[in-house]
Amino acid sequence: MSRERTRRNHPQDAEILPALENRLTTGSGWRDFLGGLDPVWQAVPTGFYEGPFLGNGGLSASLRRPEGSDRLTFVLGDSRVRDHQDVGGPLWGGTRLPIGHLTLRTLGDVTGVDLRLSLWDAELAGRVETTRGTVVIRAFVHAVKDLLVVDCQRVDGAEQVTWTFDPQPAVPPREAFYPEQRPAGLKKNPPPASTTCGGDGVCVQDLACGGRTVTHWRTRTAPDGATTTLLCTVAHSATDHSASRTAQATLAEAEHRTTDTLAETHRAWWHAYYPKSFVSVPDSRLQSFYWIQLYKLACATRADRPVLATHGPWLEHTPWPAAWWNLNVQLEYWPLYATGHTELDSLRTALENGEAGLLASTPPAFRGDSLVLGRSTQDDLRSEPAGLPGRSDPLPEVGNLTWALHNAWLAYRHTMDEAFLRATVFPLLRKAVTYYLHFLTEDDTGVLHLPATYSPEYGTTADCNYDLALLHWGCATLLEATARLGIADPLTGRWQDVLDRLTPPPQDADEGLLIGRDLRLTSSHRHYSHLLWFYPLHQLDVADPADQALLRRTMKHWLGLTGELQGYSFTGSASMHALLGDGDAALRQLGELLDTYVTPNTMYAETGPVVETPLSGAQSLHDLLLQSRRGVIKVFPAVPPAWADVIVHDLVAEGAFRISACRRGGVTQWIRIRSEAGEPCLVAPGRLTGPPDVRPLAGSPGPAAWSRHPDGLLEISLPCGAECLITGAEDNPELTIEPVAAPTFRWGLSAA
Repeated sequence: MSRERTRRNHPQDAEILPALENRLTTGSGWRDFLGGLDPVWQAVPTGFYEGPFLGNGGLSASLRRPEGSDRLTFVLGDSRVRDHQDVGGPLWGGTRLPIGHLTLRTLGDVTGVDLRLSLWDAELAGRVETTRGTVVIRAFVHAVKDLLVVDCQRVDGAEQVTWTFDPQPAVPPREAFYPEQRPAGLKKNPPPASTTCGGDGVCVQDLACGGRTVTHWRTRTAPDGATTTLLCTVAHSATDHSASRTAQATLAEAEHRTTDTLAETHRAWWHAYYPKSFVSVPDSRLQSFYWIQLYKLACATRADRPVLATHGPWLEHTPWPAAWWNLNVQLEYWPLYATGHTELDSLRTALENGEAGLLASTPPAFRGDSLVLGRSTQDDLRSEPAGLPGRSDPLPEVGNLTWALHNAWLAYRHTMDEAFLRATVFPLLRKAVTYYLHFLTEDDTGVLHLPATYSPEYGTTADCNYDLALLHWGCATLLEATARLGIADPLTGRWQDVLDRLTPPPQDADEGLLIGRDLRLTSSHRHYSHLLWFYPLHQLDVADPADQALLRRTMKHWLGLTGELQGYSFTGSASMHALLGDGDAALRQLGELLDTYVTPNTMYAETGPVVETPLSGAQSLHDLLLQSRRGVIKVFPAVPPAWADVIVHDLVAEGAFRISACRRGGVTQWIRIRSEAGEPCLVAPGRLTGPPDVRPLAGSPGPAAWSRHPDGLLEISLPCGAECLITGAEDNPELTIEPVAAPTFRWGLSAA
């Protein structure tokens, strides 16, 4: 490319600016910021979708007063508790299983609450009013111990507190919806057995497979008699009874520690978690929603826990007691990459350890060189039988593994962890793409086609856009990976041939992209499976006027067919509007999500809890603020004009770049870029106060050189560990990280 100018980073010609000042890290900065976003409850929550929730990626708890009850209940869940029978697949023999609930037995009936969920401390605290007095509670699921801790202090009246546990039988949740589908040969699990002695209780749920789940709780009362503390743990073992020892050891280790002592290590984890990145926008409702999603993610999963189920760790009344791979898993993990929260990436862990399950999911004739994944699995990645392209039974939904590996590719691109690329992403993607290659056919003109496959949630068609997009992305990515890794793969020529000769995406002049060659979109469709070419795969480029027009046409037709659109239709379309640079349209889509689909505690339901939709809403906000694709980092690419002030700090772009940026008065004041891998750096800085300048920052190696392309892109030579600042040429901006002004908005339940 031709360049307008080049400027080298030498002391004599580059002013060195001071380092960024992060005011959140001083005093109570983080506590005050997140405290302004805490959800509150001034009315009693009566169901899962209203109440506060806690979790540590495994153990979870949610609070409500169940319908018909006058007492508060903590419903327990755990992402590791499931059956292990080799009958009926992941939805029956391997299903996630319920545990039970702890009831706070006050003397009086609960009449009101004033509760607050501290995001910063990940603790629920406040007052519970009853007909006999007031109880102050404090509750948390410990961040690194499988322990629910609840303090209850009587502050006035004659109120007293005890606890009871009501187990839920280990029955497949799907049986309540589809009893006729219960597989023959699936054994019934024995009933749970509970024993109590004073303040100590144990519930043992043995499983027909030989495993066991144990819920063990213990209460203690302070010497003054006013405060009662509940300690509760859940342990699970798949094939033996070792859960009993695990539960006993967890309680024994905790029982002599005060609540404050236990809270120290709990809070330390959470206080290290949030500051890894920062986003502040002037839309208070959306900003609070965003930070609750980051809280929710850390409650729901950790890298050493099972891959996220569709309901998260909170197993409620649901027909979805497993992980779903035709959209749900992918959307659940998207917010991790820009925020740098690799400690939560249980999807990566599942893929690293899951090849045996993937092999079992693959039709036997193709196990020598291919892998494919059906629609749902548990943590072992063993799905129901996957289909064959061109066949109708089982359903040929064959793109799910390839799409999941796009997430793995994003995890790689945001960290540039070459060991992960070499050991996991490349070999699994090679086998996923090879499965497609077995079924490609050539027409008389030399164009390659796919036989009939299933476009998720719509129908079966030849040259299905869902699969064409994934195959195209897979071949392009394999070529990029071989170049990166220096691999001389014998299939390199085949992948390039597919890119050269694969049929273009089926489309027409009115509707845009079709579902496939033989199937048009004629009825409302919540899934954007036919749009994967644009989002999230970016195989069609909105910088091309023809492709941009195609995306606009397709979205207009898709969203114009109403009736079946759901929450994630609006998160997906918000991100697509952001690709087009239309921040206002993207914000309208997010507004529709929050107005219509998100419940008071920011959860979401389609028959049962479906956790991916609000989580993907967090990623949609990222797409307004930072985009990185095709080697270009776009800063503030789709900020709504009404958002005059925006701050981001240490968001991660592809290439392992940490991006901080400040917008004030509708103009970008500065952009800080730090390279963590020494990758090529191309930046679209957006609207600055004037012509751009690239300068070093104090205390850090700066850019070796930079240049400006005719199209406005800045090419910066930024070695690993170096950072630079982009500003208007005449500016000397204030380099501070602090929240932008926004009115207070509280999720939860108001007194009204």
